[in-house]
Amino acid sequence: MGKTVLTYGTFDLFHIGHLNILKRLSALGDRLIVGVSTDEFNAIKGKKPVVPFEQRIEIVRSIRYVDEAIPEDRWEQKREDIEKYSVDVFGIGEDWKGKFDDLGDRVEVVYLPRTSGISTTEMKRVLSAFDERHVEELKRTLDSISQIVKELS
Repeated sequence: MGKTVLTYGTFDLFHIGHLNILKRLSALGDRLIVGVSTDEFNAIKGKKPVVPFEQRIEIVRSIRYVDEAIPEDRWEQKREDIEKYSVDVFGIGEDWKGKFDDLGDRVEVVYLPRTSGISTTEMKRVLSAFDERHVEELKRTLDSISQIVKELS
């Protein structure tokens, strides 16, 4: 059997950075398994995803670079999955650099660079600025512009 690569992530607000890392990880082996963090596990990590787990894992499963997507519900699961799936390479974004070096006794550990200019955290920060008041102001502005266009037509 070929080389198996394993990674994990939340994959909230799926974007080009997520796609790029999955593509690069896929190129490291013959089979890519992706653990998608459950909502409950994200709560333990202090994260609150925008997109529910069932939708996030379905998105990941639909990516052509991914051979299998599994739920991730605890930290200890990584070692268990390495054994269960006969993993050769554990890969993850460089924002985790050094955090999983201990897995090096079982697999090759690879930290991949992030895609510059995009991050879920930054997307959430920008989206959080759009509270109800801002959305209403934006709607009124668009309605005004629409009215002006109608009057000028």
